Amino acid sequence: MISIFSIVKLIELFIRPGMLLVELALLGLLLLASRRMRVLAFLLLTLGFGGLVTVAVTPAGVWMLRPLEDRFPRPDPMPTKVTGIILLGGAIDLPVSLERHVTALNIRGDRLLAFLQLARRYPHARLVFTGGNASPFGGKGSEAQVARRLFLSLGISPRRMEFESRSRNTRENALFTYRLVDPKPGQVWLLVTSAADMPRAVGCFRAIGWPVVPYPVDYHTRANGAAWLPGLSQGLTLADWAAHEWLGLVYYRLRGWIPSWFPAPVNGRTIAQISSTRTPDGHMQ
Repeated sequence: MISIFSIVKLIELFIRPGMLLVELALLGLLLLASRRMRVLAFLLLTLGFGGLVTVAVTPAGVWMLRPLEDRFPRPDPMPTKVTGIILLGGAIDLPVSLERHVTALNIRGDRLLAFLQLARRYPHARLVFTGGNASPFGGKGSEAQVARRLFLSLGISPRRMEFESRSRNTRENALFTYRLVDPKPGQVWLLVTSAADMPRAVGCFRAIGWPVVPYPVDYHTRANGAAWLPGLSQGLTLADWAAHEWLGLVYYRLRGWIPSWFPAPVNGRTIAQISSTRTPDGHMQ
């Protein structure tokens, strides 16, 4: 029986902006053969090819992604003592990595570099990688398996590093990591992921009563409102990613997996105060 997780993944595949625009254009071309459907055919062609041109010649993808990347700033100042550092999966091209026996990274690869830099900055912090296999059809292997090989080859002590390999989405990243490390009140845990992913990720951790400190990395838009024309390929990539996050926020909120539609920084409170916050009963929600 197909799970809800698999159904959601398959639906997402077909409604990504890039895929959806191509589907509209192709359907329009097919309908041109029917005289009765000519009006609809031209409408679909206009929407499909017009959308592709818009993404190619305007910074539409940049405009969609920037509010997500700007939502959470990095801690300033950085905490003097950190209990642990959590790195979310999503930066590893799992099929290529497993089949080629290499560590293949995707456009989110910068988060691994940032994680290593933080590990050096805080030599006594616990290190956690969370990431399983997000394929809608399941399969062998996990991101944690590939990450373990990478980090240990780079000199990270196996006694310092922990790996969570069952999670398939951000909700499960938060849940399974909580169960793995059993965080205590007053501890400071940094959460490392791409800046565009941070609102949904922070929301998931907050929803289970774990007030992590966001450390966004892996930016793909410029600061101070600057925009540029990324071209069709990069424009579609940014638009697809942004759509994934915006739709993800809506879906997670409807499922009750995040506490608000667009999680925001907690103002007027110190890192220590945020880290000591728990749910009213002291347990996960």
